[in-house]
Amino acid sequence: MKSLQYLNKYLWKYRYRLGLGIVFIAISNVFAIYPPQIVSEAIDAVANSEEIKQVVGDEELPQKLNAARETLLTPYIKDYSLKTKLLVFAGLVLIMALLKGIFTFFMRQTIIVMSRLVEYDLKNEIYEHYQVLSMSFYKKNNTGDIMNRISEDISRVRMYLGPGIMYTLNLILLFGMVVPVMLSKSVELTLYALTPLPILSILIYIISSKINKKSEATQRQLSFLSTFSQESFSGIRIIKSFVKEKYMNQILKKEAEEYKDRNLDLVKLEAFFFPVMMMLIGLSTILTVYMGSLKVIETRGMENAISVGDIAAFIIYVNMLTWPVTALGWVTSLVQRAAASQTRINEFLETVPDITNPADTNIPIEGKIQFKNVSFTYPESGTKAVQQVSFEISQGETLAIIGKTGSGKSTIADLVCRLFDATAGEVLIDGRNINTINLNNLRSEIGYVPQEVFLFSTSINNNISFGLHDQNIPQERIEEAAKNAAIHANIKTFKNGYETILGERGITLSGGQKQRISIARAIIDNPKILIFDDCLSAVDTETEEEILGNLKQLMKHSTSIIISHRISSVKHATKILVLEEGRIAEQGTHEELIKAEGLYYETYQKQLLEDEKKVA
Repeated sequence: MKSLQYLNKYLWKYRYRLGLGIVFIAISNVFAIYPPQIVSEAIDAVANSEEIKQVVGDEELPQKLNAARETLLTPYIKDYSLKTKLLVFAGLVLIMALLKGIFTFFMRQTIIVMSRLVEYDLKNEIYEHYQVLSMSFYKKNNTGDIMNRISEDISRVRMYLGPGIMYTLNLILLFGMVVPVMLSKSVELTLYALTPLPILSILIYIISSKINKKSEATQRQLSFLSTFSQESFSGIRIIKSFVKEKYMNQILKKEAEEYKDRNLDLVKLEAFFFPVMMMLIGLSTILTVYMGSLKVIETRGMENAISVGDIAAFIIYVNMLTWPVTALGWVTSLVQRAAASQTRINEFLETVPDITNPADTNIPIEGKIQFKNVSFTYPESGTKAVQQVSFEISQGETLAIIGKTGSGKSTIADLVCRLFDATAGEVLIDGRNINTINLNNLRSEIGYVPQEVFLFSTSINNNISFGLHDQNIPQERIEEAAKNAAIHANIKTFKNGYETILGERGITLSGGQKQRISIARAIIDNPKILIFDDCLSAVDTETEEEILGNLKQLMKHSTSIIISHRISSVKHATKILVLEEGRIAEQGTHEELIKAEGLYYETYQKQLLEDEKKVA
């Protein structure tokens, strides 16, 4: 329960709803208590009627009862005041039932709605917390687990806040009202009537725990099936190209069989559970009737005699208590599941981001970038990505970075965006340590095209304008960015043009088209710093030249970092860094590095030879 204490702030926030819900529970239970007493009075009124006594003493009663079966003794009751009394009793029971229903509705509208409001607030809190967590958090945790905590785990917590609290309060208040009434009639009969209920609650708790375990196992298998299906649909091109349809079907069939077996185990347990529950409920009713009948005979003629009506009232009261007691085992299970889920949620909510915003002041960013003996080691793997890297680039200049895979090129881009903090040395922006600059202000002035392009499942318009911070976005501005990224002509060939809806992760586009839309998104807001992380790898040399030519005017007013494997992409840069195993092996202009005849020169010669072979 300790983990669930986190939710107390929400219970306090909605305390008036919760308090009103408790009031409605109490009122609805008041209207539930009186009908059994009315029924008891009605039965006793009929049983004590002189006309009924005469009928009961009649030797020809069996024949008369058969003759009057359809009219239920009415021909034998000539006391019309009794009929009136019974009609009044029936009317009172109906009114009580109606009022109970109304206040039960109000009860659910307060407590269940409160749980939905808490669910809404909690989801927003977690989602907002996800936004401020650092990249290292997302490297440690997989997407499925992150999604489960904001969906499945919160749903379990809501069940505790809604049905869990509501049924627990209902049980407490109902017991507090019903049991004293039963005890006032007969302590002994009350004990007999309530004896099976604790057994029922314990049994339900045990079986519910087993049902929960089997249910969770079934859900895990279903989650695996969903993930497998999603991956199959996303990777359908790979499956078809390798002719693996039968293989994937076999895996799916095997896992589906596993899901079916687990589901059948769950169904078998539930099939055993409900008959046992009904048997114990029936046992409680049988004990009440049997022991009550003995008490009626035993106390006949006494001052505090038990009447037939009292037995009927006891039976109704026992049935009233059956569901709340039954729900107790279920609620206990709900609390256990909610506590486990809230523990998982708290684990993420208590995660402190490695990168925090140090200031709220917005100081203009000019774009000068300086690295001073910067080193960075990934904490998860211990990999030394960059070591003792130093360089300086002024506003309007272009820095190019080339090197083999894993040499630390993308890490430098991440450090400039402050997605990670350097483990040694310092990164300076406009002469100020990057750790002291308003984080939101810094990133809003960076146009970043990552190596792995990500597009949202929405229109091309929305994907390109995503890089803007303005509310009203003129179409001309979107199209201008698309033209500079050399994608405008392609978009115009689509049936719906800029309103074309992209598939998941932009799957409906080619690799080059996705890269160019990503470039358009980065440059549309004219940022002070532009970072292109190997974003032209999927376009041909001619398109690459067109894009770089279009960006020249924009890059004059921005500090640009181009990361690439191609010499053709970086040869026009102001300064070129050649990285090897996280260190700067060479640096200079294109001409200076060619003259040095080092790593850069070797790469240049290899690419020239490859281009000649392609032409040949």
